[in-house]
Order: sequence, then structure tokens, then C-alpha cells
Amino acid sequence: MRTVGILVLPGSRVFDISVASEVWGIDRSDSGVPRFELRICSPAKVTQPLTPIGLMPATHGLQGLAGCDLVIVPGNGTPHAAVSPQVIRALRSTTATVAGLCSGTFTLAAAGLLDGREATTHWRLLDDLQQVAPRAKVRRDVLFTHDGPVLTSAGVLGGADLCLHLVRQAHGAEVAAAIARRMVMSPAREGGQRQYVEPPMPSRKKSGVSSTVDWAVARLAEPIGVNDLAEHSGLSERTFHRTFLAATGSTPGRWLQSQRVRLAQRLLETTDLPVERVAERSGLGTSANLRRRLRAELGVSPDGYRRTFRVPSNHG
Repeated sequence: MRTVGILVLPGSRVFDISVASEVWGIDRSDSGVPRFELRICSPAKVTQPLTPIGLMPATHGLQGLAGCDLVIVPGNGTPHAAVSPQVIRALRSTTATVAGLCSGTFTLAAAGLLDGREATTHWRLLDDLQQVAPRAKVRRDVLFTHDGPVLTSAGVLGGADLCLHLVRQAHGAEVAAAIARRMVMSPAREGGQRQYVEPPMPSRKKSGVSSTVDWAVARLAEPIGVNDLAEHSGLSERTFHRTFLAATGSTPGRWLQSQRVRLAQRLLETTDLPVERVAERSGLGTSANLRRRLRAELGVSPDGYRRTFRVPSNHG
């Protein structure tokens, strides 16, 4: 995998292009990294406007993709932007490995490259991806997917993980580690690691559960359960379960658990509380249960989550 083409279209994201350029566009032979040929390919070899700012001149037209071992499709500021027939033909005809970074997955979907394959994208776009690529196996809980010659990544940083994964597969762990050291990042986060998603509060359009949701959120540290929520609402447990599911899209038990995990996340981000105290204050009880729930929800330990998302104190 020595010749890499970046497909640049109107609105392509600067960061995604920069990530691919950092991996394959810099001569790092002094660190034992092989030299790569990086091609910037765009329709008619036209300079393209980027998102959020800038212009990208092309070194090749679409025909330049034909000689590549790898084609990188960056995300786009308008994920649902129309993809020209020329671009679709170029993607369908290439024999190269094709990787869509973040919302670049939608360009792959337009070309039909995701049919029957695993795919992912940024967590805020997953439902949209399922709609435009109904035959794809959309993965909601991974950093990137690798299904045959087609790869997709969850977000901009997941794209960096995907790029290093490709280097590791083609050139070995030592080369990938050398590039990662120069980029000052971890050499390997496996694709199966979950996306860090900030889940929104559920919709509470129905007044029958709105006050109960507010009541429960204020008491997450207390040992309340589904029966307590039903009692507060004045409904039978069966009726409450049905009403809550219709109003929020989640069962009461699953919702209560997710809210406690969210509270634990906020405490890990914003306080120095020991893990045991975080578990108590979030209503998860024990540090063992907190670890188990974070592993199940996010695929990471409490300490690992805190290292990643800790908000520094502002001492002024």
C-alpha cells in the first residue's frame, strides 16, 4: 500500500484531509517509514472549497484514483450532498481499498459500496446512514469498520485510528507505531472500541411521565427503581411501562440505568471523587458495578474515561 489517493469534493472536511496527509503525505523515512505517493484527486482536477475553510488544489483528476492502492474519502460538511455520476463510477470501478472517514461514509453509500457490508459514521449521523444505506450493516458501537476492501470510521479521530490500522495491516506494527509517535497519539485503538456518545435526554412530550422523569433525575443517587417511578406517576407498573416507552423510546429500567451512567460520566469529567464515591453518588452502588456498566456502555474503565474527558480546573 504505497500509492494513496484522497478524493476531494466540494465541502470536503479539512481535518480529514489533514489526518490522511499526516499519515501518508510526509516523508518519515528517517523513522523507518516507507515513502508513499499521495495524490489529491478531484473531478476535472479542479481546486475544491473545503469545510470549514480553505481551498484544496488537485494533483490529479478522477483518473488518478485508478492507480491507487488506497482511496481515502474525507467527510463532507454536507453529508447528504449529491454525488456526481463521474465520482460514483470512479469509486465503483477502482480495485483499491476504499476508506470513508466520518461522514465520507455517505459518499461510499451513494456509490453502493456499503451494500451488505458493515459500516459506521459519526454517532449523530447513524440514523441518517441507515436510511440512505438500508442494505448496510450499520454499527453503532465502534470506532471504525473493516469489511473486505471497504472501511469506514466513526468520527474525525476515529479516522486517525482507521488510517493507522491500515498502515499496521499493510506495513506492520512498528511502522504504524513510528507514525503514531510522530503524530503524538496512541498507535492502536481497536476498531471495536465504542464511540464516546453523549446521549440526549429522552423526549418527554407526554405529561404523564414528564414530572416523573424530572423527579427521578433529581434522585439518581437514591435506591429508586421502576416501581418507585410508577408509584410517583400514579399509574400501575404495566401502564407506566407502556406510557413511558411511548413517550421516551426507552423502557423505564433501561432509561434509569443510562441516566445513572450519564451522571457517573459527568462526575468523572468534572470532579476528583474516588471511583467508589462516583459509584455511590450516581446510584450505581459499588465501584465494581460502575466499572461493569462503563465497560458495557462505553467499552472503557472509569479511570480510562476520566483520563480522556477530565475537564481541567480553572484556577484563574
